[in-house]
Amino acid sequence: MGHLGGLFLLIIPLTCCHIWGAAGHSLPPCQEQLEFKCSDGSCVKKLSVCDGHTDCEDGSDEHRCGHLWCKKDEFACRSRRCISLHLLCNGVDNCGDGSDEASCHNCTTTGFFSCGPSDTCLPGNKLCDGRSDCRNGRDESKELCVLSRPRPQTSPTCTASEFQCGDGQCIRQSWRCDHSADCSDGSDEVDCDQDECKVNNGGCSHRCVDQPMGFFCDCPDNMRLVGDSLCEEVDTCLENDVCDQLCVNGSLACGCHENYLMNPATRECKAKGDEAQLVFTSPKGMKWISITGAENREVAPHLPGTGPVAALVSNRTLYWVRPGRGSIYRVSMDGKLQDSVLLLKVQGSVSGLAVDWIHQLLYWTNLESGSVSVGVLDGSTQRLLITGLYKPSAVAVDPLQGLLFWAQSGSSPKIERSRLDGRDRMTLVTYSIRHPVALSLDVPRQLLYWIDQGTKSISRVNLDGRHRKTVVESNGYLDRPFGLAVFEGFVYWSDEVTNSICRADKHNGRSLQILLPNATTPGGVVIIQPVLQPNGPSVCGHTQTVCQHECIIDLMSESPELRCTPPEPGQNNSQETPAISRTVPASTLSEPTFAGILSLIMFLSVLLVGMAVWWWREEFRPSTSLTEQSFSLKESQDPLIIPAPNTCLVKETLLKLDLDGE
Repeated sequence: MGHLGGLFLLIIPLTCCHIWGAAGHSLPPCQEQLEFKCSDGSCVKKLSVCDGHTDCEDGSDEHRCGHLWCKKDEFACRSRRCISLHLLCNGVDNCGDGSDEASCHNCTTTGFFSCGPSDTCLPGNKLCDGRSDCRNGRDESKELCVLSRPRPQTSPTCTASEFQCGDGQCIRQSWRCDHSADCSDGSDEVDCDQDECKVNNGGCSHRCVDQPMGFFCDCPDNMRLVGDSLCEEVDTCLENDVCDQLCVNGSLACGCHENYLMNPATRECKAKGDEAQLVFTSPKGMKWISITGAENREVAPHLPGTGPVAALVSNRTLYWVRPGRGSIYRVSMDGKLQDSVLLLKVQGSVSGLAVDWIHQLLYWTNLESGSVSVGVLDGSTQRLLITGLYKPSAVAVDPLQGLLFWAQSGSSPKIERSRLDGRDRMTLVTYSIRHPVALSLDVPRQLLYWIDQGTKSISRVNLDGRHRKTVVESNGYLDRPFGLAVFEGFVYWSDEVTNSICRADKHNGRSLQILLPNATTPGGVVIIQPVLQPNGPSVCGHTQTVCQHECIIDLMSESPELRCTPPEPGQNNSQETPAISRTVPASTLSEPTFAGILSLIMFLSVLLVGMAVWWWREEFRPSTSLTEQSFSLKESQDPLIIPAPNTCLVKETLLKLDLDGE
């Protein structure tokens, strides 16, 4: 019995410590009227619930959102768009954010068809054969079996705004039932007396208007139709597109940022300081020219090749890739040979480079591995960040907004973005894009530009993928564009066919100017001017916190993490905005919780006293095992001596850097 009493004496203090420890790490209660309680107990604003963006760390604010706005036979996209359940897992991004394809079997192999989430992949010859092979019967649905003929399922590419012909060809929805056969089998002019708006709302994001022959998509007031089916809000400033930088929506009054001056005659924003320089790569080495084309000279003739190039403007350092290889070099703009070093060697060939000047990081895309990687600018650490991409071709970064952008040029070309740590992926561009090869940010206007070799054009969208516009179309100097940069009121690019460096108005493509007509197959381009990389607080990590001090990234953890650094000793802690807070003082516990814990402690205290009295009586009884009991209790008396639990450290395996010259 003495053993039992000693065991109780050990357990009770440990229990009390555990209770107090749990109380000290409890999260504060959420305000019911203003906040939503996540599954892990943390609180987020109610306005953040079901907004298409994950705000809870466990994503619980975006769970069970479908019933809020979609019908029973519809799928709720993260973007709050509703699509027919038949469009799930059809290989097409019908939601616009990829959420309808996120949990599907990979049926991209030619001739196969997906039955839907958590279901099987079918051979194409089982479609529309009169027998349901999918659990939900979607392989025999009317939408798939037009004219009762099976369709060849070769990785469907039709979007929600397109009509798929009986032979698999994609045409615009607006061409259906227009009294002119556009499909080779004429299936776009069949069953035209039906109400097309009853099937997936005709592919329209808002209003679908049925007509005696065909239909059309319509938008509410203050919205415009994009791509025949998608409505977006009208931005007067971007619609008129007259301001280089700042613009007051409605009045169209223009302004310039702090480090720019407005030309009173042209109202253009011109950067303060020295004239900008444009650096480009070529088979004869790196060269630079002034942005007016008046001057040019060699930078690094010992590094020939047309690979991509990026810059850290603060110390005039360039980062360059040997074409078709995984060698990333660091080069001084002053042309000193001893300052040119092999910084990183990676597997596969690097297709795009971007410098994060705030956090001193380098991002790159890799064709063979289908990935975006990140490394420290000194070459000490590198890691994979985003994988599973198909022919990623370009990358860009805006550290002030905490955003990373990349393009894919494979069979399903698109442009996406994420946070700097790779979280919160979002698709920006999916339609009317063929072969994007370069990205560039207009930081003052918060716009993303890209070059499309397939359409021979330069286009732009805002950072949320809206307000798209093609600003430069094929003009004789966009036969095979490769490099791209945006500065002041112009877009700059290189063209490998005409061997030229060109620029044009970034609003409308006018004022075409050939800066360098004989550039000998120019490659990547980058503009050097301090205003292009301004200092400032960055949006830090998944929590999108603006740090008052510094935001740092930990590349050695299992998943990369960005967090705010604590203030220096002696500084006012109230000025620091922490990256994330998981603990609160015990005094912030709600009253009911505190009362319950207090009652439990009182009960255990009474039990402890009773057990102590019982044990004291037992100890003074004659016993032959007294020595053994005393020894046993002596070994267990100190509740602070607790065996450490088994732990397993997850170590990041990094690629060994070969810094030997090639």
